[in-house]
Amino acid sequence: MKLKAIHNWDVTIEEAKAIQLQLAPKVLAKGGPSIKDINFIAGCDVAFDIKNKIAYGSLVLMSYPDLEILSTISGEASLRFPYIPGFLTFREMEVLLKLFKKLEIIPDVVLADGQGIAHPRGIGLASHLGLFLDIPTIGCAKSRLVGTWEEVGPNKGDNSPLIYKSKEIGKVLRTRDNVKPIFVSPGHLISIENASRIALSATTKYRIPEPTRQADKMVAKYKNEVLCD
Repeated sequence: MKLKAIHNWDVTIEEAKAIQLQLAPKVLAKGGPSIKDINFIAGCDVAFDIKNKIAYGSLVLMSYPDLEILSTISGEASLRFPYIPGFLTFREMEVLLKLFKKLEIIPDVVLADGQGIAHPRGIGLASHLGLFLDIPTIGCAKSRLVGTWEEVGPNKGDNSPLIYKSKEIGKVLRTRDNVKPIFVSPGHLISIENASRIALSATTKYRIPEPTRQADKMVAKYKNEVLCD
């Protein structure tokens, strides 16, 4: 898969913030594929070895709508950036881009374990990733970074707008009956409604959408295998 070369990753905190502010206006939170037009969906996740300063990543490509795993790719990269909320992209993206470069089938949409536009500067991991991939991306986060919302109904599919600075930036989405909701926001090239609809359709009997759930399992396994060698 060919990626856009937008910037490098050896940056300071101040440079990282400047990059986010420069790129945020280029993020497009509209449009996106309809469910009937999706054939391939991907999920990605990252784990860390803090002691040895290594980021491990896994990418899972699945068929859609049956969500069968077609291929998995795992790898690692040096961990250069400190842990700072709002800047996790600069810890995680470098290893993920290495994996996407190896992907032979281009997914119709990518789900990332992180934020999309639901971010203080409007460009979380999923949005940043979408700019590099130039395909629709969705942020599926387990916790909130910014925004407020009204109580979400108890049933699967119930949702509430996530509001930040008087603007809707995503959905707080119940993916299982009576289970904590997740925070879904557009990454790039997709609308809030489409992002929420696709994330829900990719969720089975678990709280987390299957593409990112499988990527989480895969990266944990890969990290354990590497550390046990």
